[in-house]
This record gives sequence, C-alpha cells and structure tokens, in this order.
Amino acid sequence: MARSRQLAPGVGRFSRSQAASRRGLYKGLKKSDQPAPAETPAFKEVTVGGDKNSGTRLVPTSKAPRFYPAEDVRQPKKSRKSPKPAKLRSTIVPGTVLILLAGRFRGKRVVFLKQLESGLLLVTGPYKINGVPLRRVNQAYVIATSTKVDLGEFKVDAKINDAYFAKPATKSSSAEAEFFEEGKPKAKEAFPEAKSADQKEVDKTVIAAVQKQENLAKYLKATFGLSKGQFPHQMVF
Repeated sequence: MARSRQLAPGVGRFSRSQAASRRGLYKGLKKSDQPAPAETPAFKEVTVGGDKNSGTRLVPTSKAPRFYPAEDVRQPKKSRKSPKPAKLRSTIVPGTVLILLAGRFRGKRVVFLKQLESGLLLVTGPYKINGVPLRRVNQAYVIATSTKVDLGEFKVDAKINDAYFAKPATKSSSAEAEFFEEGKPKAKEAFPEAKSADQKEVDKTVIAAVQKQENLAKYLKATFGLSKGQFPHQMVF
C-alpha cells in the first residue's frame, strides 16, 4: 500500500511512519552471490546398545547450556550504517581564512589548506605569523570568513594526512621507576625535525601569498573576540 486513504483534505488515515511501515521498504532485498550455508538439523540419530532401547535414538545436535544467566543480557542492535566523512561547507575553499572557536588556539585566524579523509580540516596559521602550526580542526567549530588567500596551484603534500598527526605509542613507566624519580616532571621531548621542515615548507608558500595583500598579515595576527552587545549571528565575516 503506497498511500493512506485521506479522511479529509490533507489528512491521511495513517501517519507518515505508519504508511512507510506498511510499505515494508525498510526490509530491503538482500542480494548475495555466496551460497547459503547448509542448515544443521536440530536432532541426529545415534545407535544405542541394548535389547530394550530400540537400537536408535534421536539426540539433539547441540546440547543446551547447563546454566542460564539470572537476568536477560541485552544484545546490541545490529546496524548497517557506516560513518561517512562530513561534507565540506560551500563557504570553505582552499585559502579561506577561518576563525577557530574551540581548542587551544580559539580566537585565532588560520588559513584552510584541504579536507582530510576523516572529514577534518587541515589549517595553518601560518606559524610564523600567529603561532598556529599545522592542525586538524572540525568544521563545526570554525567560522568561515569572506577573506581568502590566493594559493594558486599550491597543493599540500600527500604525506600530510590523518596518520601524520597520530601520536606515537609510549611505554608506561613502572611504579618502581616513578618512585625513584621522586615526582620530577618528565623531560620534554624534542619536536621532530621532519615535521618542523614540513611546517616551513607549507608556510613558505602561504606567507608569500599573504604578503601580496595589504594588512592581511596583521588581520591573521589579530585575535577574534566579541564585545558587549555584539552577536556573531548578526555579523558578516
């Protein structure tokens, strides 16, 4: 049944959810090239010795468990949904100046470079101008401005992806080692030289493009904030 009969103009007999349930499209037609697994019979016939045991007997194929849980254990609902990366907003293109709204660098203005496979945005300060390094940010926590930096044909190296920002696995120190350290803070690890070189390589192109526009470097260096009576939804960025 595709539609429900109308009781009055614009009022159907069934609600939208009831009509969809009666159509049964949620069941779907599952197609598979794999052969169906052979069904295991619930009982099997075994030979039993003795004159009074009739020679054969039907025995369950799988034995029932000896113990049962005191309470019903809830099984997780199976879902066929798979997470997909978020679609990039139309106002965000390579070179767009974004305002960060959360995180360590909230209030800073950064330059958008590209969207990663996870859906996160790859941005840079550049670091030499406002101290923001190459970072991944969620587009839900940025404001896209109308200011854009002309990056031309510049493309970020393919090696700068989500795996590039993964933290290396660290071994947990034992209780004995912590005792002899006497609560001293851990020595700060040096920043990898390879990542420092990548930062300079990316920022070299971005800074050159920023310097072509007057006062753009000062705009990126300034921190965004709101004063009393200012509302971001009433502003044009």
